[in-house]
Amino acid sequence: MTGPRLLSGGNPQIAKGDGDAVVQSYIAAMPGWKQAVGRRIDDLITQTVPLVHKAVRWNTPFYGHADKRWFLAYHCMSQYVKVTFFQGTSLDPMPPGSSKVANIRYLDIHQGRPFDEDQFIKWIWQASQLPGAGPQ
Repeated sequence: MTGPRLLSGGNPQIAKGDGDAVVQSYIAAMPGWKQAVGRRIDDLITQTVPLVHKAVRWNTPFYGHADKRWFLAYHCMSQYVKVTFFQGTSLDPMPPGSSKVANIRYLDIHQGRPFDEDQFIKWIWQASQLPGAGPQ
C-alpha cells in the first residue's frame, strides 16, 4: 500500500477535510525531516490553543476557530516548511517573511536550522486572538 501522492516540493496530496485526523494524515505523509517539523508545529499550536479547529484545504493544514476563521497554515516546499500567518502584519514582532498578499507574513523552517519556539508560541497566541482570515 502506498501513501498519498507527493506534489511539487514534496507537499502531500490530502483530500479536503475537517478535524485532527485529516491533519494527522497530512503530517504522516510529510517527507523526511519535514514530518518532524509538521508534528512539532501541530503540537505547539494544540498546546497553545487547545480548542483550535483543524482542517486540510488545498493540500495544506489550516488552524483556526470553530467558525473556520483561520489564523495559520503550513505547506511543504522543496527546501523548507512554509508557515503562513494570515494576520502576520499584526503580530509583534512580525514574522520575517513578507508576502504580496496584504496582512500575510511567513516563517520558513529549514532542515538543520532550529526555529525560535518561544517566539513561535507567542505568534501562535497572538494570531489566535486576532480576527481570522484565509480561505473558507
